Amino acid sequence: MHPIVEKVTQRIIDRSRADREDYLQRMAQLGEQSPQRGTLSCGNLAHGFAACGKSDKNTLKFMNQANVAIVSAYNDMLSAHQPYHRFPDVIREAAHGMGSVAQFAGGTPAMCDGVTQGQPGMELSLFSRDVIAMSTAVALSHNMFDATLLLGICDKIVPGLLIGALSYGYLPTVLVPAGPMPSGLPNKEKQRIRQLYAEGKVGKDELLEAESKSYHSPGTCTFYGTANSNQLLVEVMGLHIPGSAFIHPNTDLRDTLTREATEQVIRLSRPNGGKLGLADMVDEKSIVNALVALLVTGGSTNHTMHWIAIAKAAGITIDWNDYSELSSAVPSMTRIYPNGQEDVNAFHDAGGTPFLIRELLEHGYLHEDVETVVGRGLDRYTRMPSLENEKLVWTPAAKESGNPEVLSSASDPFAQGGGLRVLDGNLGRGVIKVSAVKEDRHVIRAPAVIFDDQNDLAKAFDAGDLDKDCVVVVRFQGPKANGMPELHKLTPYLGVLQDRGFKVALVTDGRMSGASGKVPAAIHVYPEALDGGPLSKVKAGDMICVDATRGRLDIEVPDNELASREQAQVDLSRVHTGFGRELFGWLRRSAGTPEEGASFFWNHDA
Repeated sequence: MHPIVEKVTQRIIDRSRADREDYLQRMAQLGEQSPQRGTLSCGNLAHGFAACGKSDKNTLKFMNQANVAIVSAYNDMLSAHQPYHRFPDVIREAAHGMGSVAQFAGGTPAMCDGVTQGQPGMELSLFSRDVIAMSTAVALSHNMFDATLLLGICDKIVPGLLIGALSYGYLPTVLVPAGPMPSGLPNKEKQRIRQLYAEGKVGKDELLEAESKSYHSPGTCTFYGTANSNQLLVEVMGLHIPGSAFIHPNTDLRDTLTREATEQVIRLSRPNGGKLGLADMVDEKSIVNALVALLVTGGSTNHTMHWIAIAKAAGITIDWNDYSELSSAVPSMTRIYPNGQEDVNAFHDAGGTPFLIRELLEHGYLHEDVETVVGRGLDRYTRMPSLENEKLVWTPAAKESGNPEVLSSASDPFAQGGGLRVLDGNLGRGVIKVSAVKEDRHVIRAPAVIFDDQNDLAKAFDAGDLDKDCVVVVRFQGPKANGMPELHKLTPYLGVLQDRGFKVALVTDGRMSGASGKVPAAIHVYPEALDGGPLSKVKAGDMICVDATRGRLDIEVPDNELASREQAQVDLSRVHTGFGRELFGWLRRSAGTPEEGASFFWNHDA
């Protein structure tokens, strides 16, 4: 093992020991009963299978076969999740073939950040993760099930499903992806049209046409944002069927992999002699593997919060220092938009996750000795699935990348370092992703321009007020202020300013999309402005330095002057009602810091 990976892993193990032991003990106690429905009274059980057919009822009565819970985030609004509408029938058929039963246990909400970017609904987005976790727990609460299949892909959805399922960590669990849509309009062209629209050089019709050619069919959006980062991380953790992350939806291979996931989770169940559950597979080593995978691929900054929350659900404590230290040690191995111009389909065709995992294992960046849903050892994930004579087969990953411009080897990476840095200073603590930022922009020192509402930035841009070197401060965007929305709507404007030759950076207590890229952005900054953080004391014209090289985030104002300044006061009532936001007030008030996962589950001070 690479010494830094080993060091960080041991630090996490030591730090988490008490909580992890408590979690595993609870899971062991809960998992002693097999089958789970054996604890139910006759009345409970009758309710549980009342709607089943005669054969399924008989199976469930005899107590010698598994009952698989299907928990799905299907809806028609998310292109990535629309293919899930037909998965339950495929799963039920596969379960019957194993002599078992599968029941649709429950659905969870699933919102599309692509639809809500810059809209009021985005202010529900982050908290939807914890709502999904609770929905998953409710779905499994009937105690009818011996195994779980989680159907989800995007942004907050996979983290929410995992957090919820980890509260039932004694059950074996497999995540079932649906795959990306085919490639559409090239990313470089999409980016060009967006910036032309921001400058007023093309109209809304041209922009909509370009966007429609980019997002054009069922399947996950093909850029490497949070959704596809989810899929890669989950696969590296061994929670998918190997090689299944980026197979297209509605294909024979995708259906076969879904059947295989069903059959495998049944093999893992206690009625079939299985001993291990999700709790055994999500451990300190698999969490570190996920962080390494995130960093070497330049994945979504959202996971500096989401994977902290997932780990916490398994009794494991990680922090931003762990990310930062790992990032300093691992190679940068992919160039997928927004860190390059090609998409996840090109990554998959170049060798995909099997090639990436093999390279990282061979160079000591991943722990091989982990439990996975297909057995012990991550080496099982260095194979690519395919169909031969209608049979599922796996072949070893290619020895060389099929496209070195998209996927490199670990010995000859695009760069040394994972491209994620932690920033600390008198302006607060945050993170910055530099994998797509040119090196001459890693340090930006410029006067502050301040916005308390992201919508005001577009007006300032149109008025020409931003045609200068500036650090754009967008504050009162943290979890407690308004739910910490993504600010991806700002990207085209900031990109135009940068392309005009100005030195530009963003500093915010909000989030940027997993698709954020070339503009340096200090994000997730806390203490947030609403909590009285230094961001609330910044004045227009204050000199701010965003230094990704040294890991500093500073305002060049004497400490005594900064301390004496009054905090800015902003009326946030307008963002606390409408679009259901009034229902989420208690979540805002209870949210932890971004480095705690921005969750209300473990914020004991609330």
